[in-house]
Amino acid sequence: MKVLYKHTKLILFLIDIVIISFSYFITQIFYMENVFTINNNIWAQIINTVLISILIYEFFLNLFEVYKNITVYESAKEYFCYALASFASCNAVTMIGIIFNLNILPVKETLLAGFFVAALLIFYRVIIRFVLTNRITIKSEGKRKNLLIIGGGSAGTDVIKNIKQMQRYNIVGIIDDDSKKKDRIINGVKILGTREDIVRVCKENRVEIIFFVISNISAKDKKEILSICQETGIKLRLLPGISDLITGKNIMQNLRDVEIEDVLGRDPIVLHNDDIQNLIKDNVIMITGAGGSIGSELCRQIANSKPKQMILIDIYENNLYDIELELKAKYEDIEIIPKVASVRDKKRIETIFEQYKPYLVFHAAAHKHVPLMEESPLEAIKNNVFGTYNVASCADKYDVKRFILISTDKAVNPTNIMGATKRMCEMIIQAKNKESKTEFVAVRFGNVLGSNGSVIPLFKKQIAKGGPVTVTHKDITRFFMTIPEAVGLVLQAITYAKRWRNICA
Repeated sequence: MKVLYKHTKLILFLIDIVIISFSYFITQIFYMENVFTINNNIWAQIINTVLISILIYEFFLNLFEVYKNITVYESAKEYFCYALASFASCNAVTMIGIIFNLNILPVKETLLAGFFVAALLIFYRVIIRFVLTNRITIKSEGKRKNLLIIGGGSAGTDVIKNIKQMQRYNIVGIIDDDSKKKDRIINGVKILGTREDIVRVCKENRVEIIFFVISNISAKDKKEILSICQETGIKLRLLPGISDLITGKNIMQNLRDVEIEDVLGRDPIVLHNDDIQNLIKDNVIMITGAGGSIGSELCRQIANSKPKQMILIDIYENNLYDIELELKAKYEDIEIIPKVASVRDKKRIETIFEQYKPYLVFHAAAHKHVPLMEESPLEAIKNNVFGTYNVASCADKYDVKRFILISTDKAVNPTNIMGATKRMCEMIIQAKNKESKTEFVAVRFGNVLGSNGSVIPLFKKQIAKGGPVTVTHKDITRFFMTIPEAVGLVLQAITYAKRWRNICA
């Protein structure tokens, strides 16, 4: 079998020669009343025609690059090329015979032979594809999972086509919200119902995995459908959006696991404020905790406003290195300066302030994991409280224009160590604000999707396993925002810092 695979092109080439030869013989027999009366002249015509035809047909077949095709993945497009190559070849044979007055078969027989060649070329390749496909199917029968596809549009059609070629899943059906499509068939797969039928279809067909492949859908509808899918407890993968259909990649490569952002249930909010651009452009900006989830997004959005320099401070060198490379690759005209440093180290922080004299400081460095801080309260105090004091003091000493603290809703009437330390951080900058020329501000936010230290990573793991998602209380309502939204809020807040200072003074 390996030898056959190795010499596939040669084998197909030889089979095609046999088919071309056979087609002309069978055509001649078709036009003869008695097959036993073939004289020498007719034999000469057949042999001349066959020899010329082999050369011409193989020329056109190679011109159309048919021997580069992988037979098992051929489709109507490739079969059309075979027909086109045969049509061109038989006409070329006819023209050459007429021009050079060759002793070959008549025109009508040559054209009929061309039809036979096209039919046989396509037929035997379809047979090969069928045999190979079923061989793969039989081989992988025990490994295939029952799959339900949600979305009967163009994306769903492409996914079905890819799955049938790969033979990795057994597609039980399609779900589409257009009720008029029910019981219709797409690529051999039946549409079984709308979103209301998902749970029933999954139970009846023992579905093991769901593909959500609706490429253009509102956030509300997406959330509703995904919520229904979560009720089934079945693993779910989805196509992120319509932009993934434009990449030119195999659509299967774009399928990914469900993220918590997918069930946000609304479109992300984008804040627009020209004051942000005016504050940041051509100035020196410092971000502490620059490698964290919030800090790194701060770096990205700040870089969009074209600062002169960005001083990135983080104790964890791996994350710092990643954001440094990302920014330098995208923003070549901005000087990116990474500094491995701990906000606990006052002397180190002061040295950095003295050297670069930042115009704005975004303080995102902190310990944020609530349970861990309960186990290590002194570490929370040293990093959050004393770290904030060190950075705020340096901001005051080196005449920073504005300082913004990334705080948390847990600082409101705190009931845990982390919340209490962040509340102390707020009190520090409030106190500094009363005596300093620097304008200090704090921004609180709660459930930030995907941020380190939030409940979201736990939710993601629970969703990936099919649930359930644990919450503090069954009646609790959580309001989420994305990391870009949270950072947009931070940048918005810093434009109001002076107003906040006047109110608190």
